[in-house]
Amino acid sequence: MWIFLALLSAILLGVYDILKKFSLRDNPVFLVLLISTFTGALIFLPAVVMSGLFPEYAVQQFWYIAPANIRTHGLIGVKSCIVGASWVLSYYAVKYLPLTIVSPIRSTGPLWTLIGALVIFGERLNPLQWVGLAASLTCFWLFSQAGRKEGFSFRNNRWIWCIYAGTLLGSISGLYDKYLLAHYDRMVVQAYFSLYLVPVILPFVLFKWLPSRKQQPLHWRYTIPLIGICLTLADYVYFYALSFPDSLVSIVSTVRRCSVVVPFLAGTILLHEKNIRRKALCLLGMLIGIGIIIWGSK
Repeated sequence: MWIFLALLSAILLGVYDILKKFSLRDNPVFLVLLISTFTGALIFLPAVVMSGLFPEYAVQQFWYIAPANIRTHGLIGVKSCIVGASWVLSYYAVKYLPLTIVSPIRSTGPLWTLIGALVIFGERLNPLQWVGLAASLTCFWLFSQAGRKEGFSFRNNRWIWCIYAGTLLGSISGLYDKYLLAHYDRMVVQAYFSLYLVPVILPFVLFKWLPSRKQQPLHWRYTIPLIGICLTLADYVYFYALSFPDSLVSIVSTVRRCSVVVPFLAGTILLHEKNIRRKALCLLGMLIGIGIIIWGSK
């Protein structure tokens, strides 16, 4: 069950990447990030308020947010800071790099997640899962190398470094998620994580964008709030998958990265990006690896 939830999360995450690309075009990064983050927080705010005011009624609902102590809020706040930093870096990369470059590089995240999962959580994979994981990660790496043929220096391009750093922070967040969901209710984690992201992002808008707002005006697009809505749904399904006792964070993270298929198709069909044949071959190999992982998980 958790494997298919991870696949659903991957599809939603792919749509999320497309929405970011279109929203960031000619727009200030921090303001787009704040609006989309605020939209996601608004989804959970009524549930938090209702759970606090009417706990007897709310506890019977799927959206119930249980009470949390100061330590829990602190741990979730740390996650919000990690993710906030990852998003700032990733949004800049999405703004200035092709989708068919950014998404595959972010797909290298499972490599770091796998190392952390094996060392920290002591996870063990069966031989078939190892084969699938190795095939997927190899294709992820080959995918990232395709950018060299498009004139992107993987040593000197600062946006490439941004997406690498954002990916590493995202992997750290994935490992941290497994710890949080082993000790706390997934709705509590997602709700307060979404709320705390707003004060994490707000200072960037106040001190970075606001002084130069006349030079960087916002061009409103309906896709901006849809970013937050789509990501909230993707994370809800993702947290649900990780909440299963037998779920493996390394597998969930890898399957989730097949979200690259969605922006890849958008970059090919809608944005007419380059070097598609080589990228498509790498994508095919990645999907085969994902299929082996799913088969091994049965």
